[in-house]
Amino acid sequence: MKRIVFFGLSVTLVSILLTALASAQADANSQPLGDYAKRVKKQQAQKPPASKHFDNDNLPKNDPLSVVGAPPEETPAKPEEANSGEGEKSADKTAAAPGSSPEDKQALYQDWQKRIADQRAAIDLAARELDVLQREYRMRAAVVYADAGNRLRNSAEWDKEDADYKQKIADKQKAVDDAKQKLDDMQEEARKAGVPSSFRE
Repeated sequence: MKRIVFFGLSVTLVSILLTALASAQADANSQPLGDYAKRVKKQQAQKPPASKHFDNDNLPKNDPLSVVGAPPEETPAKPEEANSGEGEKSADKTAAAPGSSPEDKQALYQDWQKRIADQRAAIDLAARELDVLQREYRMRAAVVYADAGNRLRNSAEWDKEDADYKQKIADKQKAVDDAKQKLDDMQEEARKAGVPSSFRE
């Protein structure tokens, strides 16, 4: 008997909850769409305006752009460039004058292309030298470790050779990394000078 009463109460409670939920949903759906749109528009008008965001799609095409702030300062030449005289040479060749002829621009672009190609060749040479040094070290280490008696008799000599090889490899790796960084800097400088990507790549 208790089960029947309990079951009856639970069914009654569920039906009351469902009825209340359905009536609340009916009230929400009965609001006209126009009133809802007016209410949303009113809420948006109360929000503070968002800041203007410019990108390539909404930049003005006919109006001149005004830049606020001081013009960027020119960076002084690096000390090593000033000593070698390369700084003056590269300063003369970094960008074409605004009124320069197409032939002058073409000559400038070809100069940049040659300098970048020379730097790539230097990177390739340094990378090949590093590869040869690493192979030589691996072969020497394989010979030493293959003969346990020789390794025991000449351990001090091998330890010195091992340290020398590792230092040479580290120095050569640093030279390769520096050459790659110089190439990246050179390509960025060429890009800033207005050199087309076909001459930089």
